[in-house]
Amino acid sequence: MMGSGDCATAGREAADAVVLGVRRSALGRTWRSRCAGPDEQLALALAQTHGLPDALSRVLAGRQVQLADAAGFLEPKLRDLMPDPLVLRDMDRAAARIADAIRRRERVAIFGDYDVDGACSSALLGDFLAFCGAPYAVHIPDRITEGYGPNSQAIAFLRSEGASLLVTVDCGTASHEAFETARRVGFDVVVLDHHQAPETLPQVTALVNPNRQDDLSGLGYLCAAGVVLLTLVAVNRILREAGYWQGRQAPDLLAGLDLVALATVADVAPLVGLNRAFVRQGLQLMRQRRRPGLTALLDVANLKGPPAAWHMGFLVGPRINAGGRIGDAALGARLMMTADAAEAARIAMELDELNRQRQAIEQLAVEEATAGADRQLMANPDQGALALASAEWHPGVVGLIASRLKERFARPAFAFAVREDGVATGSGRSVPGIDLGRLVRRAVDSGVAVKGGGHAMAAGVTLAPGQMAEFSAFLEMALADQDVGAHAAELLLDGSLAAGGAQPELIAMLERAGPYGAGNPEPTFALPRHRLVEVRPVGAAHLRYRLKAGDGAQIGGVAFRAVGQPLGDALLAHEGQQVHVAGALTINSWGGRDQAELRLVDLAPATAHD
Repeated sequence: MMGSGDCATAGREAADAVVLGVRRSALGRTWRSRCAGPDEQLALALAQTHGLPDALSRVLAGRQVQLADAAGFLEPKLRDLMPDPLVLRDMDRAAARIADAIRRRERVAIFGDYDVDGACSSALLGDFLAFCGAPYAVHIPDRITEGYGPNSQAIAFLRSEGASLLVTVDCGTASHEAFETARRVGFDVVVLDHHQAPETLPQVTALVNPNRQDDLSGLGYLCAAGVVLLTLVAVNRILREAGYWQGRQAPDLLAGLDLVALATVADVAPLVGLNRAFVRQGLQLMRQRRRPGLTALLDVANLKGPPAAWHMGFLVGPRINAGGRIGDAALGARLMMTADAAEAARIAMELDELNRQRQAIEQLAVEEATAGADRQLMANPDQGALALASAEWHPGVVGLIASRLKERFARPAFAFAVREDGVATGSGRSVPGIDLGRLVRRAVDSGVAVKGGGHAMAAGVTLAPGQMAEFSAFLEMALADQDVGAHAAELLLDGSLAAGGAQPELIAMLERAGPYGAGNPEPTFALPRHRLVEVRPVGAAHLRYRLKAGDGAQIGGVAFRAVGQPLGDALLAHEGQQVHVAGALTINSWGGRDQAELRLVDLAPATAHD
């Protein structure tokens, strides 16, 4: 880990802003120090004031944690960070209507999105209603036959089944037409969402969304599950004040934090403020393995050690999403809600198999999309965003295609599945600094897209037949004055270490500044001049490797989704050679023994003049 001499070296590196002389890595990135310039002084002050180890103080300083905020950052507590739910616009009306339905035993219809956030949000609300003894039904739309968000046919069916209150979670903010149907058939509607909102909102009983334009709560970083949890706090307060729990046990709302944590990480919500506290406490709950559905998913993912935030994004989330992408969209919500361990194991195995099928479908589509992107960029190297479409792509994997294109080409990317009628349904993924949700809303308002929405890093969009060229031109005009690649072309490093210094104790110490993810990036370290002694495939998409330092110490790790990608190609090409590598430290608890590993994120050859 960095000592005083290393800090002096880091200071010299900061002067020319390049670490280890790496100006163009295997992924085309320049390596720079995250803790440089004024941050060096902040790191020293944090270490001296709070008695922190140098490594931890540098991680905090690199994330702009100030002296007065350090204690609260290292120990985020829900009791200090939880707001009054009524700061959210319309929360008073939403909570009152849901509480009224519970007291009167009305049947509640929950309409959720088909992704992880939608599944977790539906399960949170469903579990609460079940505890209260209120009848309810959950509907998750089929991605292909129903599409995203509430639709008139499903609403009419839910009303025919006896529901009188419709609560949409993780969707509904722009569902004008569907809610016209809801009002016509006699539904009251409450929307609990977090996606970016148009200026004109649908007419409903209550629409709670911290990203609606007239909401001043400052909670726009919450995912839908976070909004649902705050809603349940408000509903429970009304029930308690009305004496509903007199003589019986009240619900433990914090027991749902495992679902909020999973949704927050899987939806790439920034791990700041209240979200950090949600995820930290939620991960602690997951480690107790109380929820049969989550336990079953951790088991099929072969996760032996304690779950970390990145496991939610890379191992658990994709399996839940697989149901919504290519199978039964309701599987994830049912899995999260079941109390039957055998049923949980069965659903988890089904999702695991769907995920393997999804990976095969995705691989072929990504290869085709990558070739198309290469052709686009050969014709126009300065193209600000990618937009590709195919009638052969499964609608359930277009978001994954867009994500892979974004990762490979370091710019926003959209992928569209084209139906027989010519309508293109697509998904986009963004890079830091480009708010894709806002961009898509502008496209809809400008008439170059039929519908769409999302948040800063991901968005969905539907195009009418023949609109693809117009949409692509709109993207180029919208991004013309923005330096799209400014951040993507850099890799920020938190320090340097050798294989022998990568110990479980170091990782445990760094976890004090976690959980890590969007908004609180995972510490990334350079390992200079290590020999790449082994590279071998793990499954169809990953590579396992082993590094050896000059003193003989070794460390292994995995490069996820690296096969056929620039990072994987570089690993294979440099086997047996000395390299500089960069990655995040993780714990492998295989065989009951904790061992540090490096999850590789970049590589560069160690040249003679370094």
